[in-house]
Amino acid sequence: MTIRFGLLGAGRIGKVHAAAVGADPDARLVAVADPMPGAAQALAARHGCEIRAIDEIEAAGDIDAVVICTPTDTHADLIERFVRAGKAVFCEKPVDLSLDRVRACLGVVRAHGGRLMVGFNRRFDPHFRAVRAEIDKGSIGEVEMAVITSRDPGPPPVDYIRRSGGIFRDMTIHDFDMARFLLGAEITAVAATAAVLVDPAIGAAGDYDSVQVLLQTADGRQAVISNSRRASYGYDQRIEVHGSKGMVSAENQRPVSIELATAAGYTRPPLHDFFMTRYTEAYANEIAAFIAAIREDRAPSPSGEDGLAALALAEAALVSVREGRVVTPEGI
Repeated sequence: MTIRFGLLGAGRIGKVHAAAVGADPDARLVAVADPMPGAAQALAARHGCEIRAIDEIEAAGDIDAVVICTPTDTHADLIERFVRAGKAVFCEKPVDLSLDRVRACLGVVRAHGGRLMVGFNRRFDPHFRAVRAEIDKGSIGEVEMAVITSRDPGPPPVDYIRRSGGIFRDMTIHDFDMARFLLGAEITAVAATAAVLVDPAIGAAGDYDSVQVLLQTADGRQAVISNSRRASYGYDQRIEVHGSKGMVSAENQRPVSIELATAAGYTRPPLHDFFMTRYTEAYANEIAAFIAAIREDRAPSPSGEDGLAALALAEAALVSVREGRVVTPEGI
């Protein structure tokens, strides 16, 4: 069974997902929609697919699923449209910046028996998945603590900051999802601190660039998240999970994994400097998982509910910063 895809959005992440669909033997990219004709034409030419309007993809009988790579403020509306049209939906995070809007959207998904997967690609990174596999095997016993480090090489443009929803909804949201993924339990308490240490313009835009978050589950398991919009040494992505019998970790990845030893000492190549190269395999793996879920007629994961849970943690962290207190996300 070949899953036939429509792609909404031919920008940077759209190109990545188009390549992943095209590389899967069980999938075919049928059509792309984008308001920028040049972007749509370039992607269509590369993958041998058609250019269609979103309305045409919605009504098409030769498309089974869509990948939504459009701006965030369009996600919820598009999810609802395509679920109603009977198509499986993969949507980049977040579903929306408003919890109420996400809840309403997921209500539509449930009412129509829709299949929705949210793009938390880091769950599909082979290194992070290997950490989770060791947890599942019981190699470190009962999970007690996790440490998640995620620091960008540099901040995005300030105009992006203004429309992103802020660091917690845009950047830390990946780490909130990873904390749930690693701890295997829901977070019941959130305490966060935040500052502007990288670029005063980020503060002037109403956001932060340096944050720390402490999460705790009902049974006392903890996760610490460290985020910064600046890491002079590259794209810093590490996780460590401590348990009753030991510890498992995933270190930073490099384009080339070698170590040079000379009389001057030991040196290693620099880290990846961009999320698109660091998580290449993760992006491909998540689309493959979505295709497999459709083919096997099962619910894809991460689900819309996972997206809602991560956004609730982001909101709780923001409240914690503003009010200087521990916040229960359930009440957000």
